[in-house]
Amino acid sequence: MKNVGEAPQEELATGERSTRNRVARSILDHGPSTVADLAGRLGLTQAAVRRHLDSLVSENVVEAREQRVYGARTRGRPAKVFALTDCGRDAFDQSYDTLAVDALRWIEENAGGEAAVAAFARDRIAAQAVAYRAAVEAAAPEERTEALAKALSADGYAATARSAPVGEQLCQHHCPVAHAAEKYPQLCEAETEVFSRLLGTHVQRLATIAHGDGVCTTFIPRGAPPQGGTSPPPGDPPGDSTTQTRTTPSASASTAGRNPA
Repeated sequence: MKNVGEAPQEELATGERSTRNRVARSILDHGPSTVADLAGRLGLTQAAVRRHLDSLVSENVVEAREQRVYGARTRGRPAKVFALTDCGRDAFDQSYDTLAVDALRWIEENAGGEAAVAAFARDRIAAQAVAYRAAVEAAAPEERTEALAKALSADGYAATARSAPVGEQLCQHHCPVAHAAEKYPQLCEAETEVFSRLLGTHVQRLATIAHGDGVCTTFIPRGAPPQGGTSPPPGDPPGDSTTQTRTTPSASASTAGRNPA
């Protein structure tokens, strides 16, 4: 990773830059965070965190926003959280973005249009899913979302699993292909389909980094997977409606910030 928010040499000592990088990295790994969250994770005072955040905001590395609330809102104003901007994400390892977009554009224009891009996206994630499937199938049913999160983290997605009303949320705080997915949402759609097959239930994508949200969030309804474990491998037709997934681009935009029914 490059030094994010790096100010002129005379203004910042090496230790200051290092701490500032730790603040940005913590936001990348954990998603939009409050000052108190960052202070607790990094062992800093809230005053020190605010000082680093002020500099990162001024340099367009992070931005302040209201905390997104899933489910019923409580009284009072939502807490302010800090999230990485596109510029901030660029400071981390998102290699070959331009090459990836150019390659996908060539596929779209010369090898079959959007259907060819979708086929490529499915084939790409199917190859990655081999390791994910092994991790998920080795876990107890109630631990499969957590197992998938750990497998995704090993691939650079900084993923976590957390409880949510009537289910769980799989949160990916980093996306190595976010810039490509912004132009080609088929990458997100194929990923969501694979999550559904791996977990043996329908899932719902609530938000994506590519769509401008601070974190990719997938809702998994509570309940054990169908008898027999995960559903058929990629390419096999689903056996019933439980393996269907809502993966249209509008689903992310229309449901982000709301708790699914």
